[in-house]
Amino acid sequence: MKALLFTPSVSRYLLSRSLGKRTPRWLVPLWLVEVPEPEPPGGWARVRVRLAGVCGSDLALLFGKSSPRLSPFFSFPAVLGHEVMGEAGGRRVVVNPLLSCRERGLSPCPRCAEGEEGLCLNVAEGRFSPGMLGYCRDLPGGWSEEIVAHPKRLYPVPDGVPDERAVLAEPLAVVLRGLRSLPPEPDAPVLVIGAGTIGLLSLVALRVSGHRGPIHVLARHGIQARLARELGAEEVHREAGKAAAAMGAKGYRPVIGARVWRGGFPYVIDAAGSPSSFAQALSLVAEGGEVLLLGGTGSGRWDLSFLWFRGIRVQGSYTYSAEDFRRAVELLPRAEGMERVVTHVFPLEAWREALGVIRRREGIKVAFKPT
Repeated sequence: MKALLFTPSVSRYLLSRSLGKRTPRWLVPLWLVEVPEPEPPGGWARVRVRLAGVCGSDLALLFGKSSPRLSPFFSFPAVLGHEVMGEAGGRRVVVNPLLSCRERGLSPCPRCAEGEEGLCLNVAEGRFSPGMLGYCRDLPGGWSEEIVAHPKRLYPVPDGVPDERAVLAEPLAVVLRGLRSLPPEPDAPVLVIGAGTIGLLSLVALRVSGHRGPIHVLARHGIQARLARELGAEEVHREAGKAAAAMGAKGYRPVIGARVWRGGFPYVIDAAGSPSSFAQALSLVAEGGEVLLLGGTGSGRWDLSFLWFRGIRVQGSYTYSAEDFRRAVELLPRAEGMERVVTHVFPLEAWREALGVIRRREGIKVAFKPT
């Protein structure tokens, strides 16, 4: 079957890390190849892939932005892709891609026993090579024609939900887990920094979950701002200063560096996952406020003075529990319009064009349609 195989090396990683998204496409260690169809372990199901999204964590791997400290928990070469919807047993399904104790043939670790399978202690143990989200050296991910999955990781797509909305169940589960771990007050103003997939789904999740307070979005690009407005943001800001002014924060000019404020938002979601977005979150949150890190912020340099100076609480969140994923699927029928986040769909053969769209910021969520 056809698949996109990611085969990194230390030299390519270091060069890509220095170039970021300026990395030429010939340097990206991705190749369209023929691989054997995966053999399902006993009791597992085959899933024919209909759509597979490109996630920010995938891009971090492709462009050398992943932290090397996470390398023990992944294995390569591997077929990437953990945002998967497809067909199994004659029905449309979305796939919870976690490879936790159950999938690895192990007794539940303390976190899995608590239901927090996204924090499994054994992602580098058991019968498969290291990997957390649906793929590893032994199991292909969704950037292929077919995958295998444990039957308890398959969720039927509700009738009437389009494929493009269903494929967003996985990142929606990421958002729901974060909001569960650090919930905002129901009437509190919220600022979402970044209007990519996670930022826009944060907006959707807050709305369909009944959040009553105003939601502001800090968006850098035109298509992001337009979709944020269409999906229910009260205000969309291009600049951090505009967002601060909307909350009546008072600005001050430090001796060196960007303007800082007293006052701000009681609750901020960093959905962009960059050093600059984290710095903005610490600057725009109000004294005693809360910051939820949903974007995959990697390594970088930060001035953490505001953490103690302003008494800020910061909560990081990654992946989800089975309950979070189930809830994400249940919310799909109510999340009308969310499918607009999927702006481009490409066959596997057009992966270079797909990366070009991402580099040029011409869309939001890019997905592959393998078959």
